[in-house]
Amino acid sequence: MGVVLNIEGKREPASIKDLIDLTAADMGRVNELILSKAGSDVEMIPEIANHLISSGGKRLRPMLTLAAAQMFGYSGEGHVKLATAVEFMHTATLLHDDVVDESALRRGKKTARMIWGNQASVLVGDFLLGQAFRMMVEVGSLEALDILSAAASIIAEGEVMQLAAAKNLETTEDEHFAVIKAKTAALFSAAAEVGPVIAQASRTDRAALRSYGMNLGLAFQLIDDALDYGGSSKDLGKNVGDDFREGKVTLPVILAYRRGTKAERTFWKRAIEDNVADDAGLEKAIGLMARHGAIADTIGRARHFGEIARDALAPLEATPQKSALIDVIDFCISRVN
Repeated sequence: MGVVLNIEGKREPASIKDLIDLTAADMGRVNELILSKAGSDVEMIPEIANHLISSGGKRLRPMLTLAAAQMFGYSGEGHVKLATAVEFMHTATLLHDDVVDESALRRGKKTARMIWGNQASVLVGDFLLGQAFRMMVEVGSLEALDILSAAASIIAEGEVMQLAAAKNLETTEDEHFAVIKAKTAALFSAAAEVGPVIAQASRTDRAALRSYGMNLGLAFQLIDDALDYGGSSKDLGKNVGDDFREGKVTLPVILAYRRGTKAERTFWKRAIEDNVADDAGLEKAIGLMARHGAIADTIGRARHFGEIARDALAPLEATPQKSALIDVIDFCISRVN
């Protein structure tokens, strides 16, 4: 279901191979720490944690932390613990998100809530958050702890903002950006910033990585919004059209609704607000988005934030890590090709 997007014709897909190579040794230690810290005498905790942790995510956020620390010459052990904490925060939010969104599929597998139930998913998410904070404390950087704990709070606020705005087709573009800035971009930003923080880089360098992460996260989420209506289940790790079926008001919906005729807005209200969202409705939604340029403009907004992320890094000294972080921007955007 859906139309595969190809905005600029065929080209070689962007890659994060350099980032993976540069962080490979440290990621090996992160993966060991993940397995160790996800352990518990309570049998269900490692079962649920490992179900999601081992399900094939790219672990992009912890790699940002590792590369950003390397970029400024960090040589201690703290970046591994902070990267693991970042991954645990991300995993916890996925467990919580799937309960809130009543999702059935995550990265091509049944969600934990479908196997173990909502209560267990929420509680294991809480356990992972607790472990994340323990690792932050072990690192001993109050500033890193402040950045990541603030991100945890902002992410929760974003979830509540999204819940409050659920199925509201009068949501503005600015309101939607506020939600995804909190829900998604805040953790990208924190993951990138704590690297230079523990490397004791200058405040200018920390601000550059913070801005890079924030704008990368915005671009990443907008591409996800577009892919839900024009990607594949393999790209998304969930069913194409899940946002539509769940009544999520994402940017392609906001743009198509606002640009549509009165009759088209009636369709959107019936589909989103009244939850009449079948396959035929999805096909019609995709057609309306194409008519009004909603998906293309969502991708355009993502490219805009990607350029801001690129400019944030521009003044920094050329290093292999800087080049790899720039590749991540291209990779995120290229998922629509």
